[in-house]
Amino acid sequence: MHTETVVIKPKGKLSISWKELKAYRELFFYFAWRDVKVRYKQTVIGASWVILQPLSQMIIFTIFFNKVAGIGSGNAAVPYAIFSYTGLLFWNLFNGSITRVSNSMVDNQGVITKIYFPRIILPFSSVIVGLIDFFFAFLVFVGLMIWFKFPPTLEAVVLLIPAILFTCLTALGLGMFFAALNVKYRDVKQIVPFLLSIGLFVTPVIYPVTSIPQQFQWLLYLNPMTAIINMMRSSFLNTSPINWPLTFLSLGVCIVAFVIGFVYFKSTEREFADII
Repeated sequence: MHTETVVIKPKGKLSISWKELKAYRELFFYFAWRDVKVRYKQTVIGASWVILQPLSQMIIFTIFFNKVAGIGSGNAAVPYAIFSYTGLLFWNLFNGSITRVSNSMVDNQGVITKIYFPRIILPFSSVIVGLIDFFFAFLVFVGLMIWFKFPPTLEAVVLLIPAILFTCLTALGLGMFFAALNVKYRDVKQIVPFLLSIGLFVTPVIYPVTSIPQQFQWLLYLNPMTAIINMMRSSFLNTSPINWPLTFLSLGVCIVAFVIGFVYFKSTEREFADII
């Protein structure tokens, strides 16, 4: 009797089985839908918080930074309220996504230690909640554009999807890096919010890029969110021309951040179940 021996070789640390990911796609949607339900479960105002949060931030920023501190939009024709809301729209997508991605391993440790599935599903599914929040907040932005009489341009519509994509890529890259670290060092859960609170002020959410001396603006563009926010303000509100060389520099940093985060996550994921 002939016996056939099949040897299953382990995959490389950085390899991705697209066939395997396709087989587990239902699990991806399950995690995403679960996170959405958990976010709004037993809340008094439910999904309304997604709208109230950026609106309340916009009002506070307008009062303190514009009226009190005298920070403007860099263009007299652009009200500071919609200027700040544009920055908050993308900053909140980044902030919320990186927070959820960085906690995705620890928050799901019970599942990770019991069953096998591609771990990369967790950080990617964590971004879905942020995208849903962004959608509702963007509807408010459309309302503000109508109120302040800023008709959308073709350039704005074309650049919107890349802006969302690069925001998510940046959040995923940094989030996966911190998620892998979070498995080993639980201090990361406290460090990430602290870094994000600093990041708000080194990102032109509150102030225009043009308020920084031109010779130092390239330093600001090392932050990927700078290019994204400035690109959206320029295309939707016509605040200032897009600096394409610095924008490409910023988006290049975004891609590098994603690659580093992905590589580090994949190179350490085999240890997650043992040490989490």
